[in-house]
Amino acid sequence: RMAAAPPSYCFVAFPPCSKDGLVVFGKNSARPRDEVQEVVYFAAADHDPGSKVECTYIEIEQVPKTHAVVLSRPSWLWGAEMGANEHGVCVANEAVVTREPASESEALLGMDLVRLGLERGATAKEALDVIVALLEEHGQGGNYYEDGSSCHTFQSAFLIVDRNEAWILETSGKYWAAEKITEGVKCICNQLSLTTKIDAEHPELRDYVRSQGWWNGDSDFNFSEVFSLADDHLACSSGRESLEKQGGDVSAQAMIDVLRDKDSGVCVDSESFLTTASIVSVLPQDPSFPCIHYFTGTPDPSRSIFKPFIFVDDVKLVPKVQSPSFGNDDPAKKIPRFQEKPDRRHELYKAHEWARSLLENDQDKGQKLMRIMLDLERQGLEAMEDILTRAEVLDPAEVVDLFYDCVDTELKFFK
Repeated sequence: RMAAAPPSYCFVAFPPCSKDGLVVFGKNSARPRDEVQEVVYFAAADHDPGSKVECTYIEIEQVPKTHAVVLSRPSWLWGAEMGANEHGVCVANEAVVTREPASESEALLGMDLVRLGLERGATAKEALDVIVALLEEHGQGGNYYEDGSSCHTFQSAFLIVDRNEAWILETSGKYWAAEKITEGVKCICNQLSLTTKIDAEHPELRDYVRSQGWWNGDSDFNFSEVFSLADDHLACSSGRESLEKQGGDVSAQAMIDVLRDKDSGVCVDSESFLTTASIVSVLPQDPSFPCIHYFTGTPDPSRSIFKPFIFVDDVKLVPKVQSPSFGNDDPAKKIPRFQEKPDRRHELYKAHEWARSLLENDQDKGQKLMRIMLDLERQGLEAMEDILTRAEVLDPAEVVDLFYDCVDTELKFFK
């Protein structure tokens, strides 16, 4: 039995569908309900020749230089569900099921490839090239969940975005195809979506599927049709419709509203899955303006607030959204893995648990708290709007502790 892939949603909107010459990116990360997601920053770094990097399950060659990245990630693994780098590249991934069973052998996780693409690619296309080269060299595989009792494996799809273009990359094993997007609105979810418009692909892709008997070479080559199980490749229409309803006005706020929408299914809250974290990024097409990345760092965006982060030198770290580290004693690092589950909750996550019980048990107090929180979020959005519309260049000192202060203020409201 193939387990269903968690129903995450990723979006991108380009002008003229989005406001003010901004590219707007968003993702809801649907994961097992009790999994904790943290928000972590890693500065740009130089690495010695021959050095290695320890990913979730395997070690690979490090590159001479890695870019600064900010990531939202399940706190037990090395990679990320979604994130951004200092060059305005954003990457999010989706677990997908294809007719090819995903490998249980430990290799790179789709989530490792998100981080590797961000650390090594200064444009969306560079990040794509990094991901497919690593896929070719190391393959993908291993358990997607922190679960000692069974192995959950998936293939990967990615949405890779920069200030100018986006790429949808879909994979099955080491084989892949990609489509370039420069206009309109696009949504990807936990199903294959590429059809006949393919702008880049694995050099042996068509020979491979022909040898498997999945395509005869006479009809148009349709990636989803060839690789999906039965009728699995229905577009994620609910997500795209909710974004298209925004008309030509997709802004950070509009994207946040879409991610909060439970009725459309974009905000997942089911028996097995929950939206455990969310991101919205605003990438001005004019490179003189900074990119702004909003993270929740907590589950359920309809009860969380989106807090802005801007890349500057010496950005202040935020331990209150970082999970405790267990070093080499971490059950995720020991073989056999996941024999126990440590408490990975960070301070903001714990505060949210308290707030959630308030919302559930004391309607009046809960609603009042939510109003205060949304007001705080609105102030942040307005301050960022100001940065994106003013004439003078941003002073880095002004935003060096931006994300830190937002998290701090949020925590104060929970006290």
